[in-house]
Amino acid sequence: MMRAGYRIVLCALLFAGSAHAAGEAAHVIPLDGFKDGIHHWQNLHGSDYPRHAPEDYVRIADNILLYQRRDGGWVENRDPARIIPDEERDSIRADASKAGGSFDNRNVYTQVEYLAEAFALGGDARYRDAALKGLDFILAHQSDGCGAWPHTVPATTRYHPLLTIADEVTSGVLSTLRRAMSGGAPFDFLDHEALARIQVAVARGDACLLALQVRQGDARTGWAGQYDPKTLSPSQGRSFELPSIAVQETVEVVRYLMSIPDPSPEVVEAVEGAVAWLDAVQIDGVRLETFEAEPEQYRFHRTTLDRRLVEDPAAPPLWARFYDAADNSIVLATREGVRVTDYADIPRERRTGYDWFGGWPRTLLSKDYPHWKSRSGEGAGAAEGAPAGRAAVAAGIPAVVR
Repeated sequence: MMRAGYRIVLCALLFAGSAHAAGEAAHVIPLDGFKDGIHHWQNLHGSDYPRHAPEDYVRIADNILLYQRRDGGWVENRDPARIIPDEERDSIRADASKAGGSFDNRNVYTQVEYLAEAFALGGDARYRDAALKGLDFILAHQSDGCGAWPHTVPATTRYHPLLTIADEVTSGVLSTLRRAMSGGAPFDFLDHEALARIQVAVARGDACLLALQVRQGDARTGWAGQYDPKTLSPSQGRSFELPSIAVQETVEVVRYLMSIPDPSPEVVEAVEGAVAWLDAVQIDGVRLETFEAEPEQYRFHRTTLDRRLVEDPAAPPLWARFYDAADNSIVLATREGVRVTDYADIPRERRTGYDWFGGWPRTLLSKDYPHWKSRSGEGAGAAEGAPAGRAAVAAGIPAVVR
């Protein structure tokens, strides 16, 4: 009888343990925000290394704690799911004793959101405290003038202190702050003082985005990747990223602006102008073709491919990454920063290591924007005064595209 009782108790314990494990397995905090950082890590270190399963959020959150620097920031381009060998931990702790961090590649605010989610799931106060420290870092480094964010602090290159739109630096930070500002989960641990600071930062950041939108005459167009913090003029990023209007960055800013509840007339005007401009600089009848080529190892990547532009009447809409802020001509450059006319004039290292053409606005124009229009009751149509259709940019299309 006693043996039967032991068996019943044992089965109950095993069932409870299995149920607990199943419950834990269901708690997966998405790692989507770390995609860019993981990609860059694997470009340098390869992808053949052990990683924690996505549902093992405790160990992933512990890694994020390990990487956090003393003032709340993080170095970019790490894989938080990597199983860190014991022999590396001392060097990581030494780096974490430094100050500073980078907002590049969707960094810092992504860690803050993950830690907030981890605290909501498990209640570990270390995650809440680290998230608060990360929020303090974000708020401390908003520009004193126009309320955008820099690429990296402290600056170690020419473009680090610039107001940065590229890679969702400013729009991504603002998205996280807006989520926190709501006071709901997973940021329901924020007190009134913290919420008030965040509300001020969001208001300043939104105003800055509107001020940075490039104008052509009276028409609003898109956004540059970087701006001079004093003049607010588009600035050069890396050597091959010349001052220009950036399509991918424009798409992400528009998505952020469309997420604002009850948008002001100024926000609506900014969205409408950007959408009209994106439609105007669309390239039809051209396809970006990727093909096999001789293997080549470059400093930052290895490739067995090459790319070219080919005429194709059935091709989906295509956009250049950069357009001249004055005349909408397509901006292409070598790694050395020499502007060229044709895509083929860019050396293979930059053709395969950088996306000069893409379809970034397709979903925005075909789905997101129409949905926003119907939701906001703004009706159909785009803002007037933007560059007048495809003809306005024909002169900027490289010869191979025409």
